[in-house]
Amino acid sequence: MVAGGGAGGLELVTKLGDTLGRSGRATVTLVERSRTHLWKPLLHAVAAGSLRRSQHELNYLAQAHWHNFIYRYGEVIGIDREAKELKLAEMLDEEGRQITPATSVPYDTLIMAIGSVTNDFGTPGAAQFAVPLETPEQASRFNRRIVNACLRANTQPEGPRPGQLHVAIIGAGATGTELAAELHHTVRDVVGYGMDRINPARDIHIVLIEAAPRILPALPERIADATMELLVALGVEVRINARVAEVRADGVVLSSGELIPSELVVWSAGVKAPDFLADFGGLEVNRINQLLVTPSLQTTRDPNIFAIGDCSSCPREGYPNPVPPRAQAAHQMATHIIRHIEPIMQRQPIPPFEYRDFGSLVSLGKYSAVGNVMGYAVGRSMFIEGMMARLMYRALYKMHEAALHGRSTVFWRALLNSIGSHRPTPSVKLH
Repeated sequence: MVAGGGAGGLELVTKLGDTLGRSGRATVTLVERSRTHLWKPLLHAVAAGSLRRSQHELNYLAQAHWHNFIYRYGEVIGIDREAKELKLAEMLDEEGRQITPATSVPYDTLIMAIGSVTNDFGTPGAAQFAVPLETPEQASRFNRRIVNACLRANTQPEGPRPGQLHVAIIGAGATGTELAAELHHTVRDVVGYGMDRINPARDIHIVLIEAAPRILPALPERIADATMELLVALGVEVRINARVAEVRADGVVLSSGELIPSELVVWSAGVKAPDFLADFGGLEVNRINQLLVTPSLQTTRDPNIFAIGDCSSCPREGYPNPVPPRAQAAHQMATHIIRHIEPIMQRQPIPPFEYRDFGSLVSLGKYSAVGNVMGYAVGRSMFIEGMMARLMYRALYKMHEAALHGRSTVFWRALLNSIGSHRPTPSVKLH
């Protein structure tokens, strides 16, 4: 059983369903609280309105049917390790009616792949006034807020009030930085559809706030410097060494007491594993609720429970810090489980997981992309930018699609899309 249908979890059940499920050697089950899957690195584009969810979402029920695994709609809330049962919460619809009851699902081998959630560190007002970007629903919610704010401002006789169309992005990691660049283009496109009372140069302002001494603190400095240069050229205000003390309806208050006016706030600073893992059957966790695992990806207190991706803390030999919470790590962990599924099923030891850092890429929308690639393969980091980096960023997504649908399906789908309908459509999402 796999809990969590993110990049790693969905790739895992798809491959296991195609082998073990198809042959009848095992029942492969996915437990997931969402109905559809969207590759998480695309969330910033959904929030900005440059990407439509419907064109990239995958339905879990359909994927389960096509690839011989069982999809259980439900939210994990606990575990009974002695009975080997996973506890699921009652699921309700928008009107409060029950969809599925609270229940317990038995497992033989459990793989936790439930990802991470935003960590606002208890900052006052963050939960009320800032929108996190953990799910497609939250990304769509922020996009609607931007479009509504523009429509609202354009109906005001006096035009936008100060800060009404300012966007404050808290956290200059990959998500926050990519969103800042993407928004610079898309908000101006939205205004360009007849909103003549809004002056983009005067009324629209994007502020990127980071507590660390530089943006993209987890990535190589050369990538951060190149990205910073482009953001400044776009007119994005970047505030480093700036800690947020409070989020209010009218803006963000820094620890210095300064108020940054903004009625649109995104929180993308910090992640943690879901809170329920802090007391998850007595399994060992760290300070941000990640399950501690051995080099074989088995939890330290139960060899029948594995953890992969953002919800796990896996030691990395020769490095002081564990495997980083990145999409490529989740993909590699899922691949490790797939390769060694036979000894796992037979309760035999498996080799330790080895994380290989193949580099980092940051997409800056229509403007550019920067990154370093092939650091492991050639023994050093190779810096790339521009068209080459953009093509490689797209290739990463195509690799994820190929893991879910097969290479031939992805190829023919891309070909058909390139010669498909060319009816006029807005360049950004307007609703």
